Amino acid sequence: MTGSPLQARWLTTGDEAYACMAADIDGARRTVRFETYIYAGSGPGLMFRDRLTAAARRGVRVQVLVDAFGSLGLHDGFWTPVRQAGGEVRWFNPLDFRRFMFRDHRKLLVCDGRVACVGGFNIAPEYAGDGVARGWRDTGLRIEGDLAGDLAEAFDVMFLRSQSPHRPFTRFRRSTSRMIIHRPGGAVLLSGPGRGRNAIKRSLLGDLHRARSVRIVAAYFLPMGRVRWRLLRVARRGGTVELILPAKTDVPLSQAATRSLYVGLMEAGVRILEYRPQILHTKLLIVDDAVYVGSSNLDSRSLYINYEVMLRLTGAEVLEGAEAVFSDHRRHSRLIDPRVWQRTRTCWERMRQRWARLLLARVDPLLLRRQLRRLPG
Repeated sequence: MTGSPLQARWLTTGDEAYACMAADIDGARRTVRFETYIYAGSGPGLMFRDRLTAAARRGVRVQVLVDAFGSLGLHDGFWTPVRQAGGEVRWFNPLDFRRFMFRDHRKLLVCDGRVACVGGFNIAPEYAGDGVARGWRDTGLRIEGDLAGDLAEAFDVMFLRSQSPHRPFTRFRRSTSRMIIHRPGGAVLLSGPGRGRNAIKRSLLGDLHRARSVRIVAAYFLPMGRVRWRLLRVARRGGTVELILPAKTDVPLSQAATRSLYVGLMEAGVRILEYRPQILHTKLLIVDDAVYVGSSNLDSRSLYINYEVMLRLTGAEVLEGAEAVFSDHRRHSRLIDPRVWQRTRTCWERMRQRWARLLLARVDPLLLRRQLRRLPG
């Protein structure tokens, strides 16, 4: 398979990511596709709205897709300037108890079908900064090449899906929600609720099966079943498994569930560090020479419930950049000492962490399965 070569640039701070995305919108000549989970109507949200409006006024086709739950505090009138300029703005899955669980967690910008930005950055004031002195710590990637066109097509499917009733919604799930689009040097991994194996999980399991080195930065970490078992197996057979997880979090329940896994992981030989300066929101995996970056966390909600997009990339330059990003996270993290961890946890903390894991790893997927069964076929 031939095509245009991949060009990649790591986006390591909110300030850098927002500046890069804004420049790409300003430079767009034909199309802007913009998709996000959280969009706040202040700070960077105002800046992006102004640039999207300006792009629409100069004749660019502007399409915006925002998750209705993730951006619950944003009123529809906020988008009036974009619509008046000719842009299209849609809400993904307006709130309905029957299908509440289905959320669009993707963060994606594609301009002219040739450049794209993916990662964990939502559009909100807390993401602005360097992730050390101020602002949440996150990571993204800007790419040029054929994968950007594939991401544009993935956006188009979601944009159409946002206007579909659940009968075609169900049909789409079977064919387009869970896909791997291969290109030389990389692949687009698309996942969502429904039937079939999750594309992100399937790709990751394949890499972990033969891995010798695994390095992960995860904002929300609760892998269950085979993913966790294969991580443990890498460590037990003498491989390196290193996790950077949050010391500070915006979701205490998730952090409690994650910490319930620490003892078992460390007993198997996994090194765990906690990122300390700011809230950690990065999603980055390096498995030998394969790099994963995008919107998906390593928890039940991302792997079974949300619509997510990840890139799996190979190549010396991408790997070198990913390793530099990981090393910078490590530089601001503290290693967890297994003996100290065991000694300082109270009975109440252990019990609370187990209940949190039960709720997020078992109850959440159970609710999803019930909603899937109730959808019209």
